[in-house]
Amino acid sequence: MRTFLWIVIAAAFIASCAKDGQKGDYVAKIDGTKITQEDVQAAIASLPDAAKEFFKGTEGTARFVDEVVKKELLYLEAKKRGLDKNKDLQKKIDEFKKFTIINQLLEKEIEASAKVSDKDIKEYYDKHKDEFMLNNQVRLSHILIKTEGDAKKAAERLQKGEDFAKVAAEMSQDKASAKLGGDIGSFKRGELTPELENVAFRLKKGEISIPIKLKDGFHILKVTDSKGSVPEFDKIKGLISQKLAAERQQKAFDNLIENLKKSYKIDINKDALSKITIAPTPQPAPQKKDK
Repeated sequence: MRTFLWIVIAAAFIASCAKDGQKGDYVAKIDGTKITQEDVQAAIASLPDAAKEFFKGTEGTARFVDEVVKKELLYLEAKKRGLDKNKDLQKKIDEFKKFTIINQLLEKEIEASAKVSDKDIKEYYDKHKDEFMLNNQVRLSHILIKTEGDAKKAAERLQKGEDFAKVAAEMSQDKASAKLGGDIGSFKRGELTPELENVAFRLKKGEISIPIKLKDGFHILKVTDSKGSVPEFDKIKGLISQKLAAERQQKAFDNLIENLKKSYKIDINKDALSKITIAPTPQPAPQKKDK
């Protein structure tokens, strides 16, 4: 808890100082460095609720200031020893600075365009109710394949647009349903094995699953019909808002990048690129346990 709070205090104080600087009467002074009332107040405001609870009251505030002073003492000592001149550290600081500035750009350019109104949410709900339907009953067709290799071949044929009934007739090991284009009837929740149910009731009408491995082989499912109900608007309003905001943020980001690519000259050195390798970090060999 102590270490966690210390990290939180440091992060909050960095954020507040970046905004407020040397304003207001100082609360503490270490040599010529002042920690002002506004610095402390802004840092406290940036704390999560759990930390605010820990530092509430006169004594808590004093403890908080004491922690800030400790942080400043350590920072001044680190600078005195020249640690701030370390090249690796400077690279990290530059990367942090770059990341922070990028965030400011994205906030300015993207967040405003990603705002979603209640009208937007309601219109989306009314036009896309089928997206939120919770299936209670599905009619299924399936293809049963014994080997993983053949299951992949069947899945590839379906991905290329071949008719499900045709692939079922030619490849399914369930000969009875294969004659019916793979149709195996309608099912309510609880009537399928858990492995199949988890997939079947998530598929939309017309969608096809990836191969599902069971004891008798690999099953590929297709929902040919479904019955269900749509949740009330208020229950999924937040979900729709998040979905629309994320889509708009992504669209705004993509547009921003495309416009920037037109504004700047980009030259990728393919020869240098081909010499770059990315390999996983070698893992230490497992240590043998003493018998």
